[in-house]
Amino acid sequence: MINRKQFLGLTAAAAGGLFIPSVGSSTKASTNTFLDIDGTSFVLTNVLLEKGFEYNEQGQVWRTITELCDIHIVEGIIVAINLAGTKVYDDIPKVEGSNFLMLPGLRDMHIHIDKTFYGERWYGDPKPGRSVKDMIDLERRILPKLLEKSVEKAELAIDLMNSQGTYFARCQTNIDPISGLKSLENLKIALENKKDAMGSEIVAFPQHGILYSGSEGLLREAAQLGVDYIGGLDPTTVDGNMEKSLDTMIQIALDYNKGIDIHLHEGAKTGIPAIKHILKHVEANKALQGRTYISHGFALGQIDAKELESLSEQMRSTKIGIISSVPIGRSMMPIPTFYNHKVSVMTGTDSIIDHWQPFGSCDMIEKAKYCAELYGWTDEFRLSRALQIATKDQILPLSDKGERQWPKVGDSANFVLVKASCSAEAVARTPDREATFYKGNKVYTRGTV
Repeated sequence: MINRKQFLGLTAAAAGGLFIPSVGSSTKASTNTFLDIDGTSFVLTNVLLEKGFEYNEQGQVWRTITELCDIHIVEGIIVAINLAGTKVYDDIPKVEGSNFLMLPGLRDMHIHIDKTFYGERWYGDPKPGRSVKDMIDLERRILPKLLEKSVEKAELAIDLMNSQGTYFARCQTNIDPISGLKSLENLKIALENKKDAMGSEIVAFPQHGILYSGSEGLLREAAQLGVDYIGGLDPTTVDGNMEKSLDTMIQIALDYNKGIDIHLHEGAKTGIPAIKHILKHVEANKALQGRTYISHGFALGQIDAKELESLSEQMRSTKIGIISSVPIGRSMMPIPTFYNHKVSVMTGTDSIIDHWQPFGSCDMIEKAKYCAELYGWTDEFRLSRALQIATKDQILPLSDKGERQWPKVGDSANFVLVKASCSAEAVARTPDREATFYKGNKVYTRGTV
């Protein structure tokens, strides 16, 4: 067992050229590197796992306890976890984990890689206007050109996500009269080419409005082409008819047994009635419960505490989730309230260096850091909790009580390695990702992207 001070001492010594054996590590040198393993069967030695919390006299968490472990992975599954050096693995390839902290793999749950400029020129051009309809007009002009290299650029974006520790993405794809189904077709090609590096879901997204652009027929075609969710867009300010727009989206989802993921940018005046309309339908249709998500949902950050509490409780009971890009500024979202009511909250990059915005690092740990900064989570415990916004099912290495809940034997080997003493430090300092694994396969090693 080593604490943070001991860990920092070990890494400092290593940086100075001294060799200090890891606690419990085997004396047998490993000749393998991350590049040598194929994911079939190997042992990742000397990785740091969180073991528990240490408490001060007031009963507050003030330190995370860790230990060095060896992780045996077979066919993408963790089959054994042992203290480093306590079990001999004869004839099984070993790779040195170098005291890196092992964290759950990250998930980007809202990203548009079907229309990105990533990999091309810098883009900081002036916007044609501030409204969503202004941007729709721009897209109508530039989409044909964007589609020419959309497969290549989507694959580059997946490489970027891997480099940030992300192994899974929910991809939004344009379904509109200009793109037709071509954006979806190209995205599916890219995802298939990268299926060994990235798990995925697809949202058929009517970027130009279901009613505003007459895209219902295209959405129905897309629903039969392997998408997972039917999307929607601002039913009042874009489509001009809240009930008809939402009812159309919901009916397509029900007709083809899909989930729902709607982009809702509207303010409280029109956005809250839209959310209540969605709640009513989801409550009446169990097939949509646990499969309905409100992306952005800025209206929820613009209402009083009592109404927010009521809506949050309804979202919990109907299993409606929130997907937020963790905006900074006037659109600050009430994520702590969602957590208090056990509403599922996920995050994503949204746009990545495109005509909507010039930002987009695809760094989900950075999103967790934004949460910590926005809501004042500056202590060890709450910093460690912040990571849940970026992991599957909001899993964290330690439970609130300080019991290890990840990784466990039987878990899929989706994880990221970082140079940090604990998850709280990783959130606060967003260190480089040293390696990313998906189903036991190394999909990124620092220096390869």
